[in-house]
Amino acid sequence: MIIRSADLHHDGLEPDENPQNKTLANNEGPSEYIVAGTTNIERVEAPITFKAYLMCCFAAFGGIYFGYDTGYLSGVMGMDYFIHEFTGKVKGTIPDDEFVYAAWQKSLTTSIFSAGTFFGAIIAGDLADFIGRRSTIISGCGVFIVGVIFQIASTTVAMIAVGRIIAGFGVGFVSAIIILYMSEISPKKVRGAIVSGYQFCITVGLLLASCVDYATQDRTDSGSYRIPIAIQFLWAIILAVGLFFLPDSPRFYVKKGRIQKAAEVLAHLRGQPQDSRYIQEELAEIIANHEYEMSLIPQGNYWASWKACFEGGMKHASSNLRRTILGTSLQMMQQLTGINFIFYFGTTFFQQLGTIDNDFLIQLITTLVNVYVRL
Repeated sequence: MIIRSADLHHDGLEPDENPQNKTLANNEGPSEYIVAGTTNIERVEAPITFKAYLMCCFAAFGGIYFGYDTGYLSGVMGMDYFIHEFTGKVKGTIPDDEFVYAAWQKSLTTSIFSAGTFFGAIIAGDLADFIGRRSTIISGCGVFIVGVIFQIASTTVAMIAVGRIIAGFGVGFVSAIIILYMSEISPKKVRGAIVSGYQFCITVGLLLASCVDYATQDRTDSGSYRIPIAIQFLWAIILAVGLFFLPDSPRFYVKKGRIQKAAEVLAHLRGQPQDSRYIQEELAEIIANHEYEMSLIPQGNYWASWKACFEGGMKHASSNLRRTILGTSLQMMQQLTGINFIFYFGTTFFQQLGTIDNDFLIQLITTLVNVYVRL
């Protein structure tokens, strides 16, 4: 592992003379301790504790938060009371095929949410480096709750659109950072499983949204659509309150130069004492990785780091441009499969077909199948 001596001295660290086994002394805080690193990629990791599984699974709970918000709108836009409230149309006085939430209203209500997530996700990365991963996620939950309040209080398309874009902004914070947070606090051996768990929780959120829509569809008051919307409070509050009891990422503290704090958090996450060999080696690895990343990122102005994402050519496998296009293309292809059409417009689409008796039940079955195939 290569750790720059100047940066170690800046943090109160003293490097060992052996480049194959770095030893870092830290005087930050009341006690002095030694961090021993190694370049051996086969190093033995700390045993995975039950507490570590619980913390990481709780972070994966953010998937329910995102999935529920994606799924509840499909059923709400097909509810009789919602259509009457937001369009002024009265069922029975006009043909059934005209008693619908207009196409432009559906488009605005759904797409404005994605606009919010776009800008929220762009801002979240820098914010997470400034105030921390945990604080960014909690802030996202707060913004999301404000958006939910607007949606609950809405009786017009304009107001629900405002609520959706604010909620989308908060979801952008959470969805962009929750995976980063999980990967930084979890042991290597379970990172893949935890990210998969997050994706699975999204499908569970979609299923829960369909269940709630199915239960409230026949109500003849505003509770028909306000109850599905209000339940989103629960997911945001659980996630935000729970994160108050979890530490921030040790990698974030290393990035801020707070090595003592990083060691404390890492020891807490792994259930090991700070002077444990497991903690010493993993912390040294985190520091070395941070140094390596900093050597690759332009240290000029803010826009230089963005520009670096598009440097290089498509023919070079290691170019930043190729990596950026690969990542964005994978996301684009996932959207082009059309699965989100079912989640956003499934209920209203089945209603307009006119061949299905219980459109809400079919939507529920669709999300149930989605959960099953993710298993």
